[in-house]
Amino acid sequence: MLRQIKPKTARSKRALAKREPLAHENTKVVLLLQGQTCSSFVKDLLSDINALKRPFTVRFTKKNDIRPFEDASSLEFFSQKNDASLLLFGSHSKKRPHCMTWIRCFGGQVLDMLELYVIKDTARTLAQFKGDKCKVGLKPLLSFSGTQFESPVSNPYTLAKSIFTDFFRGGESATVDVEGLQYMISFAAGEEAQDGSAAKIHMRCWRIITKRSGQKVPRVEVEEMGPRIDFSIGRTKEAEASVWKEAMKKAKGVEPKSRKNIETDIVGDKIGRIHLGKQDLSELQTRKMKGLKREREREIEEGAEEISTCERGRGRCYGRGRAEETADRLTAHEHVDTLNGSTASGSQDGWQHGLWALRPQATAGMYLGA
Repeated sequence: MLRQIKPKTARSKRALAKREPLAHENTKVVLLLQGQTCSSFVKDLLSDINALKRPFTVRFTKKNDIRPFEDASSLEFFSQKNDASLLLFGSHSKKRPHCMTWIRCFGGQVLDMLELYVIKDTARTLAQFKGDKCKVGLKPLLSFSGTQFESPVSNPYTLAKSIFTDFFRGGESATVDVEGLQYMISFAAGEEAQDGSAAKIHMRCWRIITKRSGQKVPRVEVEEMGPRIDFSIGRTKEAEASVWKEAMKKAKGVEPKSRKNIETDIVGDKIGRIHLGKQDLSELQTRKMKGLKREREREIEEGAEEISTCERGRGRCYGRGRAEETADRLTAHEHVDTLNGSTASGSQDGWQHGLWALRPQATAGMYLGA
């Protein structure tokens, strides 16, 4: 658990208030120091990492009698004194040659540590590479390749990935300028050796060069600028579960409040979900077109003409069949024949009687016949 300090004076209370965690923390500062015995090669590598991390670094050049895995009180004191949560300690001994210890602190106390041994035969310093170097204060691109870094179980490689990310990520920024992407740091985990030794971690630094390509998108090339370091895994000290949980807490109000049915995808686009009830398609407002409106008016006019024609005397429009119409016509002809016979005999009454008898049916045939 973290040690709680109670202030006794107003001055100490103000000093502790400055050390309290903030909603938006400052950029982490790296403290580089060396032990009582440190090889000149490790000192050069510390200077190279200091050049990559400037201006967020503090460099100690004096020797310090510190053994991180045995007593870390001196490291905690330096961390609080310089407001540095990241430390890089260099040392050298016969048992642990060219050793670099990467340390993270939380709340003024050591959180976790990782010990890496530099393989001198393959290592190269920044001065051994010709060409331009990156500008001061730029953020690098970080690349991790190897299945060891992606293991779901905690191991020295996942710890190394977490520590390297904290060391080189720099400050938080809402926007990214493409012109500022000038170098990349890649970490690759090799294969296990035949003798069963752990895989080595290869650190390479590349300078990103953009050249003309004759198109809108420039041609991108990379050039190694150093330092080049190969590490072998040494001792590790992982954080306690309770302290790690405390260190991973986020202040209230930092994360945006989640809104119901509204999400944000990986690209940053906002996606909303709408729930609708049962739709009544009969009340659906379709698109109005002038062409359809004219066609409808033409159909209405044709229907009105048909109705007027039926009213003039078309029997089929009143529901009468053709058989009934034919019967009416035959009956009318019979009455005409009767009328002719009566006229031939010279009877005037017969004419009038026959015409009167024909009139209702003839009238019906006139209005209802074809």
